[in-house]
Amino acid sequence: MSEATVGGDPDRSDDTAAAGANDAEVRDELPADLDAAGYVGPYLFPNNNRRRIAGGLYLLIGAASIVIVLVAGSDAVLVNGGFAVGGVALIGFGLYCIKAGWDLAVDENDALVAATREVGFPVGHASAQLAWRGLRSRPTWRILLYSNQAPPDRRGLVLVDGVDGEIMGCFVEDNPEDWTGLDA
Repeated sequence: MSEATVGGDPDRSDDTAAAGANDAEVRDELPADLDAAGYVGPYLFPNNNRRRIAGGLYLLIGAASIVIVLVAGSDAVLVNGGFAVGGVALIGFGLYCIKAGWDLAVDENDALVAATREVGFPVGHASAQLAWRGLRSRPTWRILLYSNQAPPDRRGLVLVDGVDGEIMGCFVEDNPEDWTGLDA
């Protein structure tokens, strides 16, 4: 069991302290040597074309399995027809991985710009999410946009293709959310 200090008492464990401690006594604190500046900066979204590497490895392993079956022959003890079936399955999955390894040419900033042009209103808050569509998992950005008023009057959802930047769909509406009960 791990020991933790609660309320500044190092002799009390989690179990014994939790029963007698109230919320005011429980404190979390960050380490003194934490430098958050080292974690700030631009984020690079991983590219889908990395799937091609795995696909190539599946092709190699599948081909090696089939070669082993052919070299071992029908008298082999440890190699049987299942080895060949596994090799064919790996080759099939490897081909799929290579075909599904789209190059993500449109990053989230480009998708946000394209979505802003499409909705036709000045954008305040926006959010980007990468999703995949279709059997070959083509990357598509889902962009949720709100107008720049406080509270926002309009909102929109735009689908932007991650390969060529084409707008796949756009839905714009008046914001149905009720913000009257919230203080600005």
